[in-house]
Amino acid sequence: MALLKDEKKEQPKEKKNPVMKTSKQKFWEFWKNLLFAAVAAFLIKTFFIETSRVPTGSMEKTIWVGDFLFVNKFIYGASSPRNIPFTNIKLPYFQMPAIREPKRGDIVVFEFPGSKDELVPTDISNYVKRCIAIPGDTIEIVDKVVFVNGKEAPRAPQIQYLNNYVTPKGIGNDSIFPKGSNFNEDNYGPLVIPKKGDVIKLTLDNIEQWRTIIDREFGMRVVTVEGNKIMIEGKPVSSYTLKQDYFFMMGDNRDDSLDSRFWGFVGRDKVVGEALMIYWSWDPSIPFSDFFNLLSTVRLGRIAKLVH
Repeated sequence: MALLKDEKKEQPKEKKNPVMKTSKQKFWEFWKNLLFAAVAAFLIKTFFIETSRVPTGSMEKTIWVGDFLFVNKFIYGASSPRNIPFTNIKLPYFQMPAIREPKRGDIVVFEFPGSKDELVPTDISNYVKRCIAIPGDTIEIVDKVVFVNGKEAPRAPQIQYLNNYVTPKGIGNDSIFPKGSNFNEDNYGPLVIPKKGDVIKLTLDNIEQWRTIIDREFGMRVVTVEGNKIMIEGKPVSSYTLKQDYFFMMGDNRDDSLDSRFWGFVGRDKVVGEALMIYWSWDPSIPFSDFFNLLSTVRLGRIAKLVH
C-alpha cells in the first residue's frame, strides 16, 4: 500500500492553462492603471512636490530665467489646490500642518499677494524670492546693505548688484511700500514685520500702511476714513489685531527685483513651499516653435542642482 501511495505522489500535476483576458478586460485594466497613476500624481503634486517655472531674472544668479524647479510643499504645510488650473478662479482649500515655518535665508515660492494698493492681484501667479525677515523682525536697508534686528543679514552666495549708484536716504520713491514712507530701494526702513496677534494702533498718519493688509485679511474693502475717524466695516476703531504672520521677501538680484520693498509683506496664507531643486533648464527666449534650436540650449550643468 505504501508503494502505491508513493507512486501516486510522484504523478505529475496537471498544468493549468493561463486565463486569457478579453479585449474588454484589457481595455478596463488599462484605464484603471491610468486612473491610479493620475490619482497618485495628483496626490504627490498636491501634498508633496509642486513644479514651478522661473520667468524673470530677480533671483539670478542663484536661479536663472528658464530654470524649472521642484518645490517642497510638505515642509511649510501642503494645501489642496488653491485655484482651478490655468485659470484665475479661486478655490476654497485646506492646509496640512507645517513641518516648520519659513526661516531667514529660505528660498520661498509663494502666491503674489498683489501690488501695494491692490486687494486681489489680476493674475494668480507664483513668485520665487528669498525670505529676508520673519514675523517680529525689524528690517532696514542702508546703502543697499540689509540689516535684520540691527545686524547685517547674511549675503546670499550668488547675490549681485547691477547698479553701482546708491539712492541716498531721504529721497523717496513713490513705488515703494509702504505708501508715504519716503523710503527707496537702497535705503529702506526701519520697518517691523508684523506677526499674528500684533495689535496695531491705527492713526491718520499710518492708516495707508495698514489699509490694504487689513482689507486683504477680510477679503474685501473694509477700511475707510471719514473725517478724522478710521472705520472698519463702518465701525470707528483705534486699533486692529492681525490674523496671521507676515514675511519680507527679496530677490538675490537686488537691483532688478520687484519684491517686498515695492509691494509689501507676504501673508502666511500665500506661502506655497520651499524651492528644492532644478529639474530642467533652457533658454526661454527661443520660441517653442523652434524646438530643435531651443533643445540645443539645455543647460545640463543646472539639471539636478539643489537651490540654496
